[in-house]
Amino acid sequence: MTQAFEIEGADRPARWVVTCDHASNRVPAEVSGGDLGLPAADMGRHIAYDVGALGVARALSVALDAPMIASNFSRLVIDPNRGEDDPTLLMKIYDGSIIPANRTADQAEVDRRLSLFHRPYHTALAGLLAAKADPVIVSIHSFTPQLQGRAPRPWHVGVLYAEDTRLAYPLLARLRGEPDLCVGDNEPYSGHLPGDALDRHGVQPGRPHILVELRNDLIETAPAQMAWGKRLAPLLQAALKLSEV
Repeated sequence: MTQAFEIEGADRPARWVVTCDHASNRVPAEVSGGDLGLPAADMGRHIAYDVGALGVARALSVALDAPMIASNFSRLVIDPNRGEDDPTLLMKIYDGSIIPANRTADQAEVDRRLSLFHRPYHTALAGLLAAKADPVIVSIHSFTPQLQGRAPRPWHVGVLYAEDTRLAYPLLARLRGEPDLCVGDNEPYSGHLPGDALDRHGVQPGRPHILVELRNDLIETAPAQMAWGKRLAPLLQAALKLSEV
């Protein structure tokens, strides 16, 4: 049985819990024998996972002395950053690419993948959070510089949030103080997605939380991922202190 997640530093003492929902482009053997029918080029781009995000999350968790949880399956297998009733939970076409193994997936197959991967990931994340008296969540994602047929995205980093702005506003202020960054406020898309991972583990239980999006061409290499993890840590710590949560 494929493990749906990996956890690093479960006993680290910081309030922070670092998550990486789209860490992997792995297709477990339990799904179509480990092959969704896409070419390697598609499995290597943003439709299959958040390029570079796992390395940033690992470096950030070390810098914060915080635990990290990461998915161990592609978002195309089933998306752990979507609610169970979200229509994009199991994508059949994404940024111009048809996903052959998903085209005929019925509700029974969706339920099977939920049980094998999506639910175990969220159960493990809930356990990490429950082990801390006052946890704060930071979720690390990455985005493509340009979708097919769309305008280029100028932002280097984006801060995503819904109605809880306690961490978002201080973090935006800190990032905007960095002279080399173009910072997105709920860009390249809105952080309000009912039922998603942060809605479930942050908004609904009232925990402080934030989602950070990094443009993936900036974090393609291990040194770049390490550098961004180390760069984000003091900015997040300052934002937390300012938020007084």
